[in-house]
Amino acid sequence: MTTFQNNEQADLALQYIQCTDQHLFLTGKAGTGKTTFLKRLREISPKRMIVVAPTGVAAINAEGVTIHSFFSLPFTPFIPKEARVESENERQYRFSRIKIDILRSLDLLVIDEISMVRADILDAIDEVLRRYKNRNKPFGGVQLLMIGDLQQLPPVVTDADSEVLKRYYDTNFFYGSRALGKTRFVTVELQHIYRQSEAKFIGLLNAVRDNQLSSEVIDLLRQRTIPGFQADDYIMLTTHNHQAQRINDQRLKELKNASWFFKAKVTGDFPESSYPTDFELELKPGARVMFLKNDSSPEKAYFNGKIGVITSIDDETIYVQSEGEERIIAVHPMEWNNMQYTIDDTTQEIVETVIGTFEQYPLKLAWAITIHKSQGLTFDKVVIDARAAFAHGQVYVALSRCRSLDGLVLSTPVHQNSLVSNSEIEQFTRKQKENAPSQESLRTAQQYYMQELLIDLFDFTPLQKEIINLIYRLRENDQVVSGNIHKSVRDVKAFINQDIVEIGIKFHSQINELIAQNGDVENNTLLQERIRKATSFFGEKIERCMTDVDALEFETDNKAIRKSISDLLDKLKEQIVTKKHALRSCADGFRLSNYLSARAKAILKGDKPETERYKPVSLKSSAHPDLLLKLRAWRNATADEHNVQPYDVLRQKSLDELISKLPTNKKLLKSIKGLGAKRIRDYGDDLIEIITEYMQEKGLAIAVESEEKELDVKTSTFDVTYNLFVNGLDARAIAKERGLTLTTIEGHLARFVQQEKIDISVLLPDDKLQKALDYFRSADTAGLTPAFEALQGALSYGELKYVLSYLNRP
Repeated sequence: MTTFQNNEQADLALQYIQCTDQHLFLTGKAGTGKTTFLKRLREISPKRMIVVAPTGVAAINAEGVTIHSFFSLPFTPFIPKEARVESENERQYRFSRIKIDILRSLDLLVIDEISMVRADILDAIDEVLRRYKNRNKPFGGVQLLMIGDLQQLPPVVTDADSEVLKRYYDTNFFYGSRALGKTRFVTVELQHIYRQSEAKFIGLLNAVRDNQLSSEVIDLLRQRTIPGFQADDYIMLTTHNHQAQRINDQRLKELKNASWFFKAKVTGDFPESSYPTDFELELKPGARVMFLKNDSSPEKAYFNGKIGVITSIDDETIYVQSEGEERIIAVHPMEWNNMQYTIDDTTQEIVETVIGTFEQYPLKLAWAITIHKSQGLTFDKVVIDARAAFAHGQVYVALSRCRSLDGLVLSTPVHQNSLVSNSEIEQFTRKQKENAPSQESLRTAQQYYMQELLIDLFDFTPLQKEIINLIYRLRENDQVVSGNIHKSVRDVKAFINQDIVEIGIKFHSQINELIAQNGDVENNTLLQERIRKATSFFGEKIERCMTDVDALEFETDNKAIRKSISDLLDKLKEQIVTKKHALRSCADGFRLSNYLSARAKAILKGDKPETERYKPVSLKSSAHPDLLLKLRAWRNATADEHNVQPYDVLRQKSLDELISKLPTNKKLLKSIKGLGAKRIRDYGDDLIEIITEYMQEKGLAIAVESEEKELDVKTSTFDVTYNLFVNGLDARAIAKERGLTLTTIEGHLARFVQQEKIDISVLLPDDKLQKALDYFRSADTAGLTPAFEALQGALSYGELKYVLSYLNRP
């Protein structure tokens, strides 16, 4: 485990993040290394993490993204789900596939500058994460690392927002979040101050931070108060932006040198609100400037917050010299990146992708800046004008920017009433200090975390839940779904229950007992041996389960039901694939970093089932596949003719029964479920004809009520149609005359075309015939529906049937 040398709190916080799943509020006075901690965590953490911040500038500085952009949140207040009216209960979040994959595989969410995040924003984050992760756990089971100092800048809450939020929240600060209140979050306070080293100055800052101005502290502040003080090597910190702007403009105007103007280059997506400096910089030799970035070159000539004076400017370079240094720094444009999180297709890791850049000289006029924009910066010499302090923590942030007491000047006095106190923060802080975590609590949390991971690894109830949902949906739609799925899915359920879930639950007891004996999971030899055997055993069961599920086939005419069942099958397969890959990662034993990586990748692989999404009943599984094709084609053609859905002509269950029973007379048709008197009247002749022809082709025995009577009927119905046709009636007129469907009559005429009793030229004009002949002679299939679609309706289904009969002449 990597540690922070001589920093017990930082090391404790790092171990909490790496080895437990507890949410952590990492706080500390200004200059205690919170930014350094985040940088170090990014380098070594085994967890899949992203970094977000409440403002664009904070996000750029933290090399992350804004909370609102990543979670697609509106800027209006978030109303807790249980308080929203029914019509608003489901917020519409629109995320890309990549964003959803990131959310579903996320282990750790880092929120920088948490003091500026409102309570309702955390609850909005909770709702998003629950939607895409675990809906039963706060924040979807994702661990939170919240970095910031409540004694510094607070959330920005307008009067209008406050009126809404106070109905649902006792406080606007992040710890008022309803979701966070349901968690066991711990607070670690970094105590070692790196920015200042003087005990007297550190004591002063602590007193201001705690809003406890003793007479000694007030005297020290009075000594540093010099009204109207100005010096070129000091930077002025103001409470409001217009004050800083006015000072900088005035001081720049006083310089006699000519102005130089430099426009930034912006590419891609980089919001104006996130610009780190002016889009158009106006600078002059002699201007006092501050660096806004660390020097990325090996020389490390400057750092974020360093102050200097411009000595000269040319077309490509700005030359800056800092007080007390002989060296003149040549400054060239630098680039800031606006990041977006994506997933690498090869490694499946979360990676930061640049979606926009801002290129400008890393400088800003620095006679004055706001206290707000100084947060996180360090100065050697500072003049503070805090007479208009309006927010909790402003005075403390301003004072703590300076390295030493000698470098600090107050242009206006600081009194007790200059400090905007907040009793609720003080109460929250006291409570957190009273419950500060220890090495013992860390060990307990670590053991609990490992135990939870192992229980989750061998928890197969998600498979059970998905297959129960599938069975319930199939029962609801039993009459319109056919195939082997009904019985087979029950067999799969029995296998999952008896051979996987129940055995997995028994193994949970063994895990708990072995961890109770030795909580060091990775070095628990007996536990590791049991894990290896268990992953092999359950891995084989999961493989069989996937094979069985992959073999499920079903057919239905209802598109909505087809989609619903397909979705449920997808979810079941997703769970199976996820478990398969997670188990495989522990084949040689459980290692936290390996398992976390494998679990995340397993989630992504599980989201893309390795089998096809929807498998209709295979023709090979049908007793009469050729007849099935003919009946499907007839049903589709009839549905198109009457402008109805195929299932309005013939239900899937009826189609399956026709294939099974092969009825060749109307008495037998009456035994088919779903074929009432009307359907038999409309379609009976067609069905009898198609089935009879098929059975004759296959040499199958034909069952009839009275063979002689049946043959007479069959002979007369065709003869009647033929006689009416040769007497001048067309197909539509014959159908009307006989009270039969147009499809039936066209089928009769097509038979006479094939027997060469009717010349096709009488039925079709030459241009239509030629168009159809060209298609069928070049097409891979002779199906009616593909032909109809390919020819864009130029010929009807009946006309296409004539052409196929013409092509099939003896």
